[in-house]
Parts: sequence; structure tokens; C-alpha cells
Amino acid sequence: MAFQYRVRDPLGNEHHGTIDAKSREDAQQQLRRDGFHVLHVEEDDEGSLFPRRVKKGEIIYATNQLAIMVDTGITLSVALESICEQEENPTLRRVLMDLKKAVESGEDFSHALEKHPKYFDRTYIALVRASEATGTLGEMLERIAGYLRKELETRGKVKASLAYPAVMGTLAVVVTIFLLTYILPKFEPLFSRKGAKLPGITVFMMSISRYLIDYWYLWLLGITSLVAGIAYGKQTTRGRRVLDYLKINLPIFGPLFRKVTISRSVRTLGTLVASGVSVLEALRLSAEVAGNYYYEQLWKDVLEDVTSGNQIYQQLARSPLFPSMLVQMVRSGEETGKLDVVLEKVSNYYDGEVEMSLKTTTSLIEPVMITGMGVLVGGIAIGLLLPIFSMSRQ
Repeated sequence: MAFQYRVRDPLGNEHHGTIDAKSREDAQQQLRRDGFHVLHVEEDDEGSLFPRRVKKGEIIYATNQLAIMVDTGITLSVALESICEQEENPTLRRVLMDLKKAVESGEDFSHALEKHPKYFDRTYIALVRASEATGTLGEMLERIAGYLRKELETRGKVKASLAYPAVMGTLAVVVTIFLLTYILPKFEPLFSRKGAKLPGITVFMMSISRYLIDYWYLWLLGITSLVAGIAYGKQTTRGRRVLDYLKINLPIFGPLFRKVTISRSVRTLGTLVASGVSVLEALRLSAEVAGNYYYEQLWKDVLEDVTSGNQIYQQLARSPLFPSMLVQMVRSGEETGKLDVVLEKVSNYYDGEVEMSLKTTTSLIEPVMITGMGVLVGGIAIGLLLPIFSMSRQ
């Protein structure tokens, strides 16, 4: 069993590392026998089945701390070691220690980051590489932290807006299944004894109830197959095309997903261009972070167009995926040589548009979900009450 440790030697210097031991107490005893004062020992989860996950917020916080320390003149290796000492997440601490060792051995910081693509994406690495060429690492890390923070905020707002319809939809399904499989069967013997002619809605509900009860395993298999099919479809090009087409063309959520995708792509492009990354590399990375097949293909088409000597706005103008106002703003930025400034303003504008769309979507979804639940529960209630009223008149 491996343990991460932090100790202090007799001279007062701190050391970090990994030690193999049977237990935490055994690890502490080994370190004390070697003459160290033990500061902290915990199990290393690198080889465990479920290592601790590194959250995006933790990456942002570490990046922000690193930016402040580098800006104040602290060397990169010392800054990484200082952050590592305070980091409580063992997984992230191990990553930071690897970065520190790589930097101390003479590697470029961007090259060290490339060894950890799970935590630092290509946009992060490209921005750091650009700062290394200009000697503005501290300023760039601060910009990266701001970029990641905006991405995280937008993602959180979208998830929050989708949580309400998801909860309401799940509740509606659970209530409907409960009424059809538990409540309705209790009324069937009563209807059978009276021999009354049942309304069509009641007969229909009783048929669904029998199918749910008698063939529950088929329903379960169907739901499992659907979930597995969607998960598999996301991994294939054809599946991505279908799912992403539905996502941006849904009646209520479609406009929201479009604005989120545009905001993410434009923000990435603007940040990269403003940071000194080449336009071709910026376009390539913007396609990668788009998160939608059709917008990804559009940015790739723009990349081919620009490689051939054309301007960005020309390909965007031929696509219905981008609003004409956005195209005109990009054109203005290219003609005036202020593309980075224009893209930053556009991304800020679309951030506001996303917030407005979230509020609009939530306000539209609430009455629709309430009405849907009312129709479902009310329909089942009517199906139960109509035969009872009929028998009472007889």
C-alpha cells in the first residue's frame, strides 16, 4: 500500500514523496526511523480503483494562486511547491508535484502540462506556450483562470436551468408508474364485479397497467437499451450528428444551446488571439471546444478558408448557424485589426444572452411541465372516477 507523505528533516527543510507500508501507522514509523519529523501522511489513491476526482474549480483556484505568486516574482518551481503544500486533494497534489519536478529538470511548463491532458486541455496549454514566448506567464495564468471561471459559471447556470425540468419530468414518470401499477390494479376487481361498461380511457389505462406489471422486464430492458444506445451514439460520428442536431433544434432548449455553443467558441477564439496564439491554431482549438458537431465542422471550414487566404467572416456568413449581427462584428474586427477586442465584446454579449435565455427557458418550461403533470395525473384520475360515477348512477 502506498502513502503520500510530507516531512521535515533535522535542518528544517520540507520533503514530499511516496512510501510503501502496510498501514498509515507503519509509514509514520518508517519515516521517524529515518530521522524525519512527520507532518502529514495519507493513502495514495493513484493506484486505487476510485481515485479522488479533480474538480474544475480546484484547477481554477490553483491557476489563480500560481498567477499571483509568479506575478510577485516567485519562481515557477517554488510557486508550484508552495501550492502543493497547501493542496488537500491528493490527486491534484501529485499532479502539481510532477509539474514541479519537470520544471526543475529544465522542461518548459507547457511541455510539462501536456503530460496531464486530463486536467489541462489544449487551450490551457496553448495559452501557456504563447506566454512562454513573450515572457508573460503570470499575466497569462490570470487570464486562463478568468477564462476557465467563465466557462464554469456558464456550465453551472445551464445545469441549474435544466435541473428543474429534469426533476419535474422524473417526478411525473414516477407518479404515473405508481398510479398505473399500484393504485389502478386495486380498482380492477371492483369494476369486474359490477360488470359495468368501462369508458375507453379506463380500458386504455388498464391495458397499459397490465403491460407494465406483466412485462416489466421488457420495459426495463428497453430503457436500458435506450440509455446504452445514446451513450454509444455519442461516441460515433453518426450518433453525434443526430444528437447534436436535436440539441440545437429543440423547440425551447435549441436557442439556448446555440447561444452557449457560440459563446464558448467565440470566447476561446478571442482569448487565444488576444494572447498571441496564431489565428490558425486558435481556430483549430475553437473547433475542439465547440461541443457540437455542426459548429465544430463550421470552425473547421473556417480554418480551411483562412488557410486558403480568405477571412474568417466570409465562411461564417455562408452558414445559418451564426447570426448576421455576429458576422458583421467579426468582419469589422478583421478590417480594423481589432479582432481580439471585438471577439471579447461578442463573448461578453453572448454571456448576457445566455443568462437571458436561461431565464426565458425556465419561465417557459415551468408552466409546460406543470400542465403536463396535470394532464397525466388528471387523465388517470378521470379514468378511475368515470366508472365509479357510472356505477353510482346505475
